Amino acid sequence: MVHQLLGEPDLLRTNPYFRTAPRTRLYRVERIAAAERSDEFRTAAAAALRRSAAARAAAARRRREVLARIAAEPVDVPHLAPERLAAAAVEHRNHRDRERVYERSDHVPDPATLENAEPGALARWKVNYLRHGLTRYDELLDGLYGSTGRATAEELLRRKVYAAIAEAYPDLARECEQQLRERGFGPPPS
Repeated sequence: MVHQLLGEPDLLRTNPYFRTAPRTRLYRVERIAAAERSDEFRTAAAAALRRSAAARAAAARRRREVLARIAAEPVDVPHLAPERLAAAAVEHRNHRDRERVYERSDHVPDPATLENAEPGALARWKVNYLRHGLTRYDELLDGLYGSTGRATAEELLRRKVYAAIAEAYPDLARECEQQLRERGFGPPPS
């Protein structure tokens, strides 16, 4: 609208924040006030308001669709024998630890064993293994990238997965709650 109603700027100045950025366009206040009183401005402003309202409505619709998709998604957590779950969790933890070398060049893998695992750490590893290794959690999370309502959908998904793990493994419920708190998700909204 600025270009349409005001045309060329009255003055061009070097961008005060970034010298390599395009120059700042300056307009006289009197020209702006006159343009804002015109019928052309009122027509353009009304059209902009309609486009803005339509864009907000479309974003709200997309957000509802994303949340509905996550709400409808079943979260199945397989039941494993305690020894098998513990062994798989330690192996998963060691695999993730080895992968960190690719993310941080200064990382030195430190393999864990069932014998040297602290109980709190083992519970965390079990929940992480169930969440990442045995559910569609990561796949669903990746599918949310760039979606409208992604943050709310991510919270809903996290809560669903942790609730499913806690239901399947009641002894891990406290760890599930702890991980939710650590990620900034307190108790579920009432």
